[in-house]
This record gives sequence, structure tokens and C-alpha cells, in this order.
Amino acid sequence: MPSLWISNARVIDPAAKRDSVGDLFIKDGKFVASLSAAELKKAKKIDAQGLVACPGLVDIHVHFREPGQMHKETIETGSRAAAAGGFTSVVCMPNTAPVADSAGTIQQIKDSIARTACVKVYPTGCITVGMKGQALAPIGSLKRAGVIAITDDGDCVQSNELMRRACEYAKMFDLPLMDHCQDHSMTVGAVMNEGVVSTRLGLKGWPNAAEDIIVARNVVLATYTGAHIHMQHISSKNSVEILRRAKARGVSVSAEATPHHIALTDETLGTYDTNFKMNPPLRTEEDRVAIIEGLRDGTLDILATDHAPHTDYEKDKEFDYAPNGILGLETALPISIEILVRKNKFKLPYVIDLLTRKPANLLKLDAGTLAVGAPADVCLFDPDEKWVYDAKAGMSKSSNSPWHGQTLQGRVKTTIVDGKVVFNHGKIV
Repeated sequence: MPSLWISNARVIDPAAKRDSVGDLFIKDGKFVASLSAAELKKAKKIDAQGLVACPGLVDIHVHFREPGQMHKETIETGSRAAAAGGFTSVVCMPNTAPVADSAGTIQQIKDSIARTACVKVYPTGCITVGMKGQALAPIGSLKRAGVIAITDDGDCVQSNELMRRACEYAKMFDLPLMDHCQDHSMTVGAVMNEGVVSTRLGLKGWPNAAEDIIVARNVVLATYTGAHIHMQHISSKNSVEILRRAKARGVSVSAEATPHHIALTDETLGTYDTNFKMNPPLRTEEDRVAIIEGLRDGTLDILATDHAPHTDYEKDKEFDYAPNGILGLETALPISIEILVRKNKFKLPYVIDLLTRKPANLLKLDAGTLAVGAPADVCLFDPDEKWVYDAKAGMSKSSNSPWHGQTLQGRVKTTIVDGKVVFNHGKIV
């Protein structure tokens, strides 16, 4: 593998509090302080003038659908979408078919990752058998098989007692526990946020209380068991406040927001476009603002995409019957920069931190830094370039995005994984 010399970039490395124009040097897949004169002559040079060089982005919440739902996405196509979005490390949810509740399924996923992935893909395992919320999955066996966290994402564990035991096992095996916060009894038949807009559209409403109750439950269980619980895709202003108060007391909890929940509200559903249908649903402007403020003050720890591919024919149904979920990997960076940096005056290094060091640290991944000796994972992007996003021409196997056909600002130019260029100027290398 040739050495790489990235020159004249605006280097942003939140882990080192670095934000300055300079060079990066890569040798044998790792960052090095410098290259010798002879090595510089042989190195592949990338002139990054006008570009930002940051650690490869890290997404701890994606759905790659393999095994069993490969008509929507595969590990190969999902990892390509990740590379196109500047992501070098992603964490797959276990709601596959079969679900990832056994060592055998985890091994099947790992084998596919080794064969087909162009970025680093990490599997998670289920909390409960079959993701049915009735009995704990073999958490110790899943840990030995290589999962880096446990979650029943998409099917929140409803039993408080079972969730308590899951917390105890997660702590015992030193596995992060991630929870999709939804009280199912309050969301039967619900398809969008409960409020003025759902009433106007004649659609069954989904109260934010369904999220708030489970977030509060998890705060209690984290306090009681000492386990760390990570709350996925927070959408409610009340949940943000519950987490804020819990963190002030030192409770071991963390939470994520998605680019779509900081950018969109339930008002966008006026045309019944199913590409705006997701779980949890888009909520009110008041909720959206609260999520942004939660990211600003650290109540919400990270950004994650909840990349959820579905085919056109699955989404092209009456609103009540279409599945929840949208694509997120290829648009996450420009949307996050637009909403947080341009519209809400966040500093760019802070937003990069939400997408790199912080998610890597949450799940103890060897990623999120440009430090000497670290794996050479890099995202090179132009924060100012405007481009039209064509979801149908993207790297994903599906195209269910609310941003299809829109002009975005900020574009990934090159993605490097372990010192190897895997995506460059619109193409997988």
C-alpha cells in the first residue's frame, strides 16, 4: 500500500482540539507524524486545498438488511453508501431476517462484512430472543461472537423486569445497551406525530409521551442497575429534558439525534409523501428546536443517521401501510452542517465531534481521531460545494430519501479507510 500525503487541508481533529491548515501523512494504514524525503517522493499526494480533512465519520445506527432483506440493502451496498457519505465506521442493527440473536447469525454477518464491505462494519446483537421481548437472548454468547452492543432497535423491550435483567447482563459483559424508546401500547396504528397536523391530515397520531415514558424508564433502570443505556433517535422535547435532568444527577445514560429530526417537522407530511414517514415520527417545531439545544449543551451526545432503506414498491403505498424509515448516510454531513452550523451557529469542529470522536467513544471503537498511530480513516469534504442529491443514483440499493432532488451544500470528495482510498469524487475505488 503506498503512503499517502494529504496536503493543504483544513485539518479538524476534535480529539486533539486541532483546527488548522496543514498536512496529514499516512503509512502502512496508520497516521504518522511525517514521511522521509524518499517516502514523500513515492507517496500518493492529495492536494486538499479548500477541503476539510477530518476523522472518518462514525455512525452507530444503520440498517444494512443482511441477511434476509437484501432486496432493500446489503452490507456491500450499505457500506458503499457509507463511504460516499464520508463514514468509515458503521454499526449495524440486528433486525435482520433471521434477527441477530445467535452466534451463528453474527458469524454469517461477519463473514459477509469480510467479503464485501468497503468500510468498517460492526454487528450488534439482540436483547431478546427473536426481538420478541419475552426472553433474553444469549448475551454472553453474542459477546463472544463479536457483537459490540445489544439492542432490540425497532422493537423496544416493553417489560420493565426483562429490561432490568438485560441491563444487569450488559453490565456484566461490558456491552453497551442501546434502546429504541417506544411504548407500544400508545402507538397502535399510529403513523405520524400526534398533534394539529395529524388531525388536519386525518392520520392516526403518535404521542411523544410514548417516547418520554420509556426514556424515563431507562433513566430509572440505569440508576438502579448501574448499567449504561444509550437512547436512540430522540425526537421529543420532553425526552431531552428528562435526559438533561438525569445527566445533571450523574446517571449513566447517553442519547443520539438524527439529521432528519433536527431538519424536518411534521408539517412536511402535508402531501402524504411516505419518504417523510419514519419511527420515531417527525415532530413539531418546538421539538426540533429542543433537540438542537440538546445537542448544543451536550444533553444529546451524538448524531446518528438511522439509515433505513426500503424499496420503491414498499414505500409507494397508502401512508398508513408504507414502512417507516429513510436513507441517511449520503446526506448526513451536508444536512448536519446546514442545520447546525449555518442556521444555528454551531462551530464546525463541534459538529464533526458529534459525528466522529463522540460516537466512537460511546461504543469503544478504534476510530474518530487523526492521532499518530491511529487507523488512517479520513473524510475529505468541501463544506461549500452545492450539489443536487439524486437518491436514485446513489450508492444505496434503495432511494427512500426526503432530500431526493434537493440542492445540498457540503460534499464528500474522498473517503479513506485504513490508508486506502475507497471513495473518490463520486466513485467507489
